[in-house]
Amino acid sequence: MAHWLYKSEPFKWSWDQQVAAGDKGTHWDGVRNHLAKQQLLAMKIGDRGFFYHSNEGKEIVGIVEVIREAYPDPSDPTGKFVMVDIKAVTPLKHPVSLAAVKGEPRLSEMALMKFSRLSVQPVTDAEWDIVLEMAGGTR
Repeated sequence: MAHWLYKSEPFKWSWDQQVAAGDKGTHWDGVRNHLAKQQLLAMKIGDRGFFYHSNEGKEIVGIVEVIREAYPDPSDPTGKFVMVDIKAVTPLKHPVSLAAVKGEPRLSEMALMKFSRLSVQPVTDAEWDIVLEMAGGTR
């Protein structure tokens, strides 16, 4: 199973909205970056990801799961981009702030540090475990 990080501005789509979508989940659309598109294409059903509030809060707040693999994004008039469907799994016990991630030397190579503007990012198994450790696990 691969791990990912999904960035969303809470005023556009928040963790609470993701949770409210329930088991039917929601689509992760609007990606217009070719590297992020490659990440979406690599996702498989059951892959887990961190849900990150960007711009406001700047923290990892929960875990989501891929429930539908990549398919065409109807909001893309060019037909080049895709989306996946995800559902909320569980909140983190304690959100992990961007400042905390930056302060953890073991996360210095994390995509969140190197590709800060990328809306969908891979997370290594080691990074996944470290962030969960920092969060005190899940609820």
